[in-house]
Parts: sequence; C-alpha cells; structure tokens
Amino acid sequence: MSQASDRCRLTRRAVLAGAFASAALPAMAFEQHQAPQYSPPLDNREDFIRWMEVNRGEEAPLLANRWQRYLALRSNRDIWEPRGATAFLMTPRDQFVLAHDMIRAYDNAYLGIGYGATISGPGIVARMTSALEVLPGDRVLEIGTGSGYQSAYLAHLTDRIWTVEIVGELADRAKGKHEKLVGHGHQEYASISAKQGNGYFGWAEAAPFDKIIVTCAVDHVPQPLFDQLRPGGTMILPLGPGSMQHVVKVVKASSSFRRDTVDIYHGKLIRFLPMRV
Repeated sequence: MSQASDRCRLTRRAVLAGAFASAALPAMAFEQHQAPQYSPPLDNREDFIRWMEVNRGEEAPLLANRWQRYLALRSNRDIWEPRGATAFLMTPRDQFVLAHDMIRAYDNAYLGIGYGATISGPGIVARMTSALEVLPGDRVLEIGTGSGYQSAYLAHLTDRIWTVEIVGELADRAKGKHEKLVGHGHQEYASISAKQGNGYFGWAEAAPFDKIIVTCAVDHVPQPLFDQLRPGGTMILPLGPGSMQHVVKVVKASSSFRRDTVDIYHGKLIRFLPMRV
C-alpha cells in the first residue's frame, strides 16, 4: 500500500476559488495557497477532460472515471482544498495499477500490485495526503513506495519527495514507472528520490523532514521516523496491532520528546498491510 521543481508548464492559471465554494469544509481549516500555474479546471467535467486530453495526452474514459472519483472524494471530505484537488486530478492512478485492473483504478478499493502488496483505495490516499498538509517546498518522506502512486500524488504538492520501499521488485517497478511518465511529460516526478530499504529506519541522510507519511501498519510510532521529523513536523500513519488500525496524525511538538496525536477518521478502523522489517 500503500516530487515539481520549476516545471516546463503552460502559462495558465485555473480559477479555483469557485470550485469549492459550494463544498462544505471539515472542521480543520486550511490556509489557501497560491494555485499552480499549470492545472486543470476543477468545476466542470467536460472542461477537465478536454484540458487533460490536450495538455497531458490522457484518454477520456479513464479521465471520466477519475472525475467521478474526485467528486466523491470532495463529497466525503477526503479532499478539502484546491491544491489537493489538483494533485489528485493530475495524477494518473490508472498508470500505477496492474494492467488488468486499469479499468478499476478509480474504484474506492484496495487492488493487488503483486509481491503481497496492495494499492490503497483513492479515498484513503486522498484523506491521508490532505491531512498531511503538504506545503510547497516541504521535505516529505514516504514509507512504503508500493506502486509509486502516493509519491507521484505528493509530487504535485512539493518538489522534495523521498520514498523508501523494502521489496526490491516493487521499488524497481515504481522507479521505472516514474521515469516512464517523466518521459511522457510528467516532469514533476523527476523530483522523486527513491531507494530500496527498511522503511522503519527512514532515510537519515536526507533528514530532517517536514512531513512523513507511512502507508503500512505499525503498532507504535517508529522512533527513527519520529527522530527524523523536524520539530513542528507532521507524520500520518496507520497505528495499531492486528489487521485494523486507526489512521493518526502525529505532530511533533517544539520539544522533540512530546507529540500531539489526532485520529483523522475520528475512531473508524481502517485495514492496512503490516510494515515489513
């Protein structure tokens, strides 16, 4: 289960304010950041599909499925600000699932990706990403690269992404997928740094990180990851023993020995595969 330096982008700014005007926001309020210069329309299905066909070379049927899932994510408050909406809509989830599951890429379901791993449903990925509150320029570490979709999603929010995967075959496949997509115009993925390794120990050489996202279950907050999080930084992870976990947001207080924790699903248990060590 489960980055965007100066991009060669068209000079066009989507009008985002109206897209979310009618959508109820969750209790947590997000600061509105400057909209990206290169982003699709967020308020009309046909305009979105046409823009993506012209500017990204993607296919209309898959784009229609992505749009429908985007509407559901907004309605369910898994996405609640325009930058997150753009990140979801710009990331071709269909390219990160196995070929026989491409038509199901936007179903809100776990899909197998081989080697005993899965790609989480779009709702889980979107809510965890939204709760992470990634700002432009943030240094973000992902634990559990898996399909490569989560790091690709994050790459639309910041150009500083590091990702670790313990299964060598998955690490190689995800890296190859990112490189292929860079060749097809997804220049933001060139900013993803990846390696094969034990995610429990993070990526000490690249620390400290502003944000860390763990996409596999653990029964405690790994101390190496907490140590690599800067004071004031945020970690999102599935926490708890057994087959079901609480997805929690851990904020490292100014003192490196204290943390504040919030359950982003308000007590609902979610199923994740366990971290491999």
